[in-house]
Amino acid sequence: METLAIVDFETTGLGPTSGGRATEIAAVLVRGGDVVDAWSSLMNSGAWVPPHIQALTGISNEMLANAPDSAAVMQQLARFTAGCPLVAHNAAFDRGFWQAEMQRAGLAADPAHQFACTVLLSRRLWPEAGSHSLGAMTRFHGIRFDGPAHRAMADARVTAALWLKIHEEVARRFAMDLGELAVDHALLAELQRTPVRWLRRGLVEQVKRRRTALPAAA
Repeated sequence: METLAIVDFETTGLGPTSGGRATEIAAVLVRGGDVVDAWSSLMNSGAWVPPHIQALTGISNEMLANAPDSAAVMQQLARFTAGCPLVAHNAAFDRGFWQAEMQRAGLAADPAHQFACTVLLSRRLWPEAGSHSLGAMTRFHGIRFDGPAHRAMADARVTAALWLKIHEEVARRFAMDLGELAVDHALLAELQRTPVRWLRRGLVEQVKRRRTALPAAA
């Protein structure tokens, strides 16, 4: 059974190519429709947190002064998520920090660490929602934050709940197309790149490719 890691970074507010650094990371492990484990840590990279980011996240420079070194935190994160495909809300943002912080820590890339994005999938499944920010999606689906928004663990847990709703919706909406094939990370990563108007066709084509790749019955 597939285990996924739902991740969320809090940062100094800039992209990693513009000098931005991560200040906190959380990872929630999901298996078979359930959260099975969770881990988070502040991380001290020596970066300065601007006042408006402190106000948004509640993470202060004083808190980070006593936090573990960023390289040590990324080493823990790599161990915690080893072999797990990844999920994030607005994954392009988190992927950028993931790659930059892993590289700074001298860690080799894990081939399993491919990202799926709950923003892209939500836009395809629920275009009527208008906004697909994490806050908007919690209101649209009636998901509650378990902790303050804009802290990594609370955001990762909400994203995990949203991922499970996406999983259920695809399984329900496309049951005839899927047959006995599982709705897994690879399938949803394919769907997130499919234009809304081609969603059913995209799913059918993905199912055909996967069925062709299945070994013949003995």
